[in-house]
Amino acid sequence: MPISPELLEILRCPKCKTELQIDNAQTRLKCLNPDCSLVYPIRDEIPVMLIEEATVEK
Repeated sequence: MPISPELLEILRCPKCKTELQIDNAQTRLKCLNPDCSLVYPIRDEIPVMLIEEATVEK
C-alpha cells in the first residue's frame, strides 16, 4: 500500500517544516526546501521522519 495523498499532504520536514515530495519508486521523501534538501527513507511503507536517518541530496 503506497503512501496516501492525504498523508503526504500533512507530512512536513522535521528540520525546516517544508513540504515533502515522494519519489517515483515511493522509497524516499525529499524536502522541497533547496536550503535543506533532506531525503527521508520509506521502510516497509512507513516514512522514517528522523533527521538522523535522513540523507542530503542537492
